[in-house]
Amino acid sequence: MRRAVRRWLYVGIGVVVFLIWLINHWVIDNTYSYIYKSWSLLPGNNIGLVLGTSPYTGDGNPNPQFYGRVEAAAQLYKLGKVRHLLVSGANPSARYNEPRAMWKALIKLGVPEGAITLDFAGFHTFDSVARAKLVFGVKRVTVITQRYHAYRAVFIGKKLGLHIWAYVAPGGKELGLLSWTRIREWLARVKAVLDIYVLHASPRFTGRTEKIRIQPTASSSASPSASASSAAGESF
Repeated sequence: MRRAVRRWLYVGIGVVVFLIWLINHWVIDNTYSYIYKSWSLLPGNNIGLVLGTSPYTGDGNPNPQFYGRVEAAAQLYKLGKVRHLLVSGANPSARYNEPRAMWKALIKLGVPEGAITLDFAGFHTFDSVARAKLVFGVKRVTVITQRYHAYRAVFIGKKLGLHIWAYVAPGGKELGLLSWTRIREWLARVKAVLDIYVLHASPRFTGRTEKIRIQPTASSSASPSASASSAAGESF
């Protein structure tokens, strides 16, 4: 009896592992052609969506993924590949605020305040991508994050009806193949598929619609807030 139970347990584990592998490959195969490593090949776009992460690692060191994302976002803005940055992340407490940290880093890198909109309710990747469409009225967007993360973000965006592609930010090579971050991402891709096809999930918070307006010039003095700038400009 114990042998039979053990055998079926191993079979069950094998099936689960196979399904995780299968779903991950499905997500990657459906999105890899929408992900760009070279900025010169990346299509131009109005909005760049910078996905949030902590500025620091668990041991208190600077997080290469955080700085890779903001540096890539600033690069794309200065090159004219995006005209406005929507920074989206978690804001659980006064001491931990991903969008505010990204905003400060982008300002230091020379991005004008008026070219940045903050989304404080991007608690998960699904929320960030869905809110870009539902709350900020975005229809076309360039996601800025590391490659391993970009597959899931683009997959979610495509299934939500966005015209979406991604730019690969530096900072991902430091992760080991079996690092907790990568293992968590494998599971997160499975959850993304369940959210879309089974649970029909929606963002935790939506709230009122806040249209982003593109500044006519790069020099703007709009204040950093979750709402779009009130200055006149080109809408999308």
